[in-house]
Amino acid sequence: MNKLVPQNHPALHSIAEEITPEEFADGTVAKILKGMRKAIKTYNVDGYAAVAIAAPQVGVAKRMFLVEDQNQEREDALPTLVAINPHIIRTSKKCHEVGEGCLSVPNKYGMVVRHKNVTFEALDEHGEPYCRGAGGLLAQIIQHECDHLDGTLFIDRAEQVWDKDDRPKELTEAHNE
Repeated sequence: MNKLVPQNHPALHSIAEEITPEEFADGTVAKILKGMRKAIKTYNVDGYAAVAIAAPQVGVAKRMFLVEDQNQEREDALPTLVAINPHIIRTSKKCHEVGEGCLSVPNKYGMVVRHKNVTFEALDEHGEPYCRGAGGLLAQIIQHECDHLDGTLFIDRAEQVWDKDDRPKELTEAHNE
């Protein structure tokens, strides 16, 4: 549970189960979260640091993700948040095509259409409900992680997919910003 599972792992291709109140009480949530935090820190491919991880990526088919920006040098660092049993309740009409990569598909990069803004409801790591809006990169991440919880990888949605070494130069420069 502290390591990323391979792309063909069943947890990455199935609909994750909701976290129950008992799983908060018995320490299951804390244990999963600890494993996710360890796993996200291990990812460093070609200088790219991770920004988020979903429980299925560590082989746990539960509806939970973590946003925790591992790039300490980023001026506009993302907020840390834990989302348990998240539900996107609103999306903007405006969409855009954005470049994505994934911890579970380490050698691929692709262009995916995402909503520019989303609002979602979730529980935090203590089981407290919250509602949050997000735009830009954070909105993209939330949609990407919710896809993981529904058994969908970004390559399943991508309009185009490249090997990381073969992606167009302008995408490489944008990703390094």
